[in-house]
Amino acid sequence: MSDINTQSIKPTRETYDPLQLAYENLNRSLFEGELPNCLITLQRSKKSYGYFCGDRFGRADGTLTDEIALNPTHFRDRPQEEVLATLAHEMVHLWQHHFGKPGRGRYHNKEWAEKMRSIGLQPTSTGKDDGAETGDVMGHIIVADGPFDRTIRKLLAKGLVVLWIELPEKHAEAVDDEDGEEKASKS
Repeated sequence: MSDINTQSIKPTRETYDPLQLAYENLNRSLFEGELPNCLITLQRSKKSYGYFCGDRFGRADGTLTDEIALNPTHFRDRPQEEVLATLAHEMVHLWQHHFGKPGRGRYHNKEWAEKMRSIGLQPTSTGKDDGAETGDVMGHIIVADGPFDRTIRKLLAKGLVVLWIELPEKHAEAVDDEDGEEKASKS
């Protein structure tokens, strides 16, 4: 263990504050500031870098917010700009939820693809330039010197970084349900 005073380390803030800052900057630069804030979460989903869900969370006063979930398992093996491109990809889904017409289910439609291109992310079903621009399972390529690329380079140059990354499974210590993890009651 390191000699760093662990009382001064705030992993939650050090993880979520940069993601919120990135969201705000991408919103301003790529979406003219028109997107509402949302709840950014970290969720492990084996087949996904991230996902969007509209109106997923609500407050006691009835206020609803959308969710953008990012998969922290992929933070360690992808460059920062790719992690943040996933955030922007999901922000396009949020944009479409509020201002467009989302496709059925998981389908990434033509409107979504056009918005992706407008912010500097090339939609692709294969991870390569020749992939389809629409479909159920879609990725993206960062367009060199496009709006996203320019925005993210500025942010990274100012020191934005996602500090905390998930360790490989063999190093992470899991807690069994019987050893202290609280189970949800069914009452």
